[in-house]
Amino acid sequence: MASFAEETLDDGDGKGGEGGKGGEGGKGGTTRKGGEGSKGGAAGAPAVGGGAPAGKGSGWRSAAGPARVSRAVLTCLAVAGFLFIVQTYLAALLSPTSSSELAADPAAQGGAFYAAVDSSVGTWLHDLVAVSKAIGAAFAALAGQAAAGRLLFAMARDRRLPGVVAKVNAHSGVPRRALLSAAVVTLVAAVWAARRDDGLDRLVSVVDVGALTAFALLHASVIGWFWVRKRAEVPSVLRHVLVPLVGMGIVVAVIVEASSTAQLIGAIWLGVGFVVLAAQWRGRAAGGTSGTGGTSSTDGTGGTAGPSGGPDGPGAGAR
Repeated sequence: MASFAEETLDDGDGKGGEGGKGGEGGKGGTTRKGGEGSKGGAAGAPAVGGGAPAGKGSGWRSAAGPARVSRAVLTCLAVAGFLFIVQTYLAALLSPTSSSELAADPAAQGGAFYAAVDSSVGTWLHDLVAVSKAIGAAFAALAGQAAAGRLLFAMARDRRLPGVVAKVNAHSGVPRRALLSAAVVTLVAAVWAARRDDGLDRLVSVVDVGALTAFALLHASVIGWFWVRKRAEVPSVLRHVLVPLVGMGIVVAVIVEASSTAQLIGAIWLGVGFVVLAAQWRGRAAGGTSGTGGTSSTDGTGGTAGPSGGPDGPGAGAR
């Protein structure tokens, strides 16, 4: 995945990449040159459940340029992974309960970190961590909702979802319908989980399986894009075949250990996705419609969404 993000972001061919190359806001809504929305969708797929590297056509805009954004994404990934490993190691050292005891008592796993803090440091750190987690989760939820809405908007703009979701507000440039769609799905899932005793565990498992399935497909896309379709100047067996295969194997192993409910829901969604994809391929073959051109759409106040790179016209850019 990291290799795919780096290769995609470093590819400065200017086809639907950075914002600002396309339509000039407020000057007639000129469309972008050659937006490659499908490529950006592949690079942005990890957004399903946990964040996504920016890709071409994903609406990512930075004055620093794609190469610097690529380095920033990979640096954040490495730092976050390192901090997680350190935190997990320290918690294991401080925990008064062994891993075998926690495995035998799943109910104690949720509070294992707090039990370790109480026994080794004190209740003050317990309370501080609890407050910081509560505040952090609230802001993370807001960012997650915005990311989900932008993902739905980008997919609709690239004709992977109904075009009505691709409409943006002319005054604010916000894809309101996409955001509201994401909020409705979140609300339904939250209510479903709240009505069950094991709702939170089931919900976490379902979300994890969805994210992991997307990651598995992303690893497969690395092989297909760089090795099969030869999109890299010099395809690398290590970076474009072996590393994605190893990552896919790890992801599949985790999915196998998930709950049966999560596996069933994941399989249903995957099946629906394949059916939609097959229908789009069939329609494209019959009508000669390209799925990478995006959809221009206007909401009731005049905002437009340009092809594969963000909206043009007033309020350009899904915010």
